[in-house]
Amino acid sequence: MKKIITFLALMLPTLAFAQWRVGANVGLSFNHPTIDKQYMTDLEYKDRYGVTFGMMGQYDFNDWLGVRAELDWTQKNYRQTRVVFDDQDYKYTNNYLLMPVMASFGFGGEKLRGFCNVGVYGGYWLNSHRKGTDVNNVSHYTYSFDEKVEFDKDRDQRWDCGFVGGLGLEYRFAKRWGAQVEARYYYSTTSFCKEQPHFKDKRYHSTLGLQAGVMYFF
Repeated sequence: MKKIITFLALMLPTLAFAQWRVGANVGLSFNHPTIDKQYMTDLEYKDRYGVTFGMMGQYDFNDWLGVRAELDWTQKNYRQTRVVFDDQDYKYTNNYLLMPVMASFGFGGEKLRGFCNVGVYGGYWLNSHRKGTDVNNVSHYTYSFDEKVEFDKDRDQRWDCGFVGGLGLEYRFAKRWGAQVEARYYYSTTSFCKEQPHFKDKRYHSTLGLQAGVMYFF
């Protein structure tokens, strides 16, 4: 009984501070594809911007440590061109649903604080779209296209997971309201192209997010 009382006494400062918060965020994504070009050395894969937005919930154990979970709709876009064909230009738009779970470390004053988020994420590739121009190799005619990309269950890996980290600033502008800005980095450890027999086609996304949000403190 004495041990229980002692434990509760030690936990009281943490329990007294413990606080829930919920919020929403919106911002830009900047995706970098890492793709093995195999023998097609004239192919070029380039970074592209996109958008990101979502909802968050965080439980703060004390003034410097919390756990944060989010549900985010994030684009991981990229562009494909070829050196020998100026008119071949594919712009891919890929929509993902991501769920990062992170430890959140805070530091600073009461109103203006810095924070660092570190954790892991899981996600799912919702859909893909591409548009641009291409060249008919026979007639040398340049044409435009704008189309949905159908998933191939033998080729496309729609589940995604990896590591996530971020740095940002938080400002408490009212008793129960605050705002945040954050730079966040998603490092995927799952190839979005499945490995084929006798052929390894590894493709990964690395995504930087720049986002701002508001939150309500209970």
